[in-house]
Amino acid sequence: MLTLVPEAIEKYAAEQTTALPAHMRRVVADTYANMKDPEMLSGVIEGTLLQFLIWASGARRVLEIGTFTGFSAQMMAAALPPDGKVITCELDPKTAEVARKNIAKGPHAGKIEVKVGPALQTIATLKPHFDLVFIDADKEGYPDYYEAALGLVSPKGIIAVDNVLWSGNVLKPKDKISRAIAAFNSRVSRDPRVVHVMLTVRDGVMLIRRRDA
Repeated sequence: MLTLVPEAIEKYAAEQTTALPAHMRRVVADTYANMKDPEMLSGVIEGTLLQFLIWASGARRVLEIGTFTGFSAQMMAAALPPDGKVITCELDPKTAEVARKNIAKGPHAGKIEVKVGPALQTIATLKPHFDLVFIDADKEGYPDYYEAALGLVSPKGIIAVDNVLWSGNVLKPKDKISRAIAAFNSRVSRDPRVVHVMLTVRDGVMLIRRRDA
């Protein structure tokens, strides 16, 4: 589990969050049973946070960069209106197939489209505007995904970026990924185009909006 708080506190917080429906509990169980690095799954607390952002903003179109097994895509789709849409990008075809199977078993499959291939290539084919962009893919690619998101997000839309604390390693970054995330965080902090807040949810979530909104 990726979390910056004591495990008992994380467990308590999860227990005090609206419970996952049965089909989402199965996604979690199957991910931990069958996937490498199952901790990449965002989990009930972050997934419900994303739902709150969609509900509060009235979002209708969502772009997700990094699908994994389809948990967060389904969580977000559940909060969208019937005509809402999640476009989610996954690089690995095998992982995308797992996600598609999971999504097909859920009640919101009609709202979700999985696109396979390099995310920036997929993004180049998309047209604005997206009301929420969730970035949770390869960490060294965050600066490029961020710039692409700024070009696609609606004027009052939200960009949510996962893993921005990287288990606390951004404080004294020693490895390549830690340095990349720390540099990304500094880049956003210096960007006069945006207003942002870093939350200590799970492994760190940064929320970003355009300053001119």
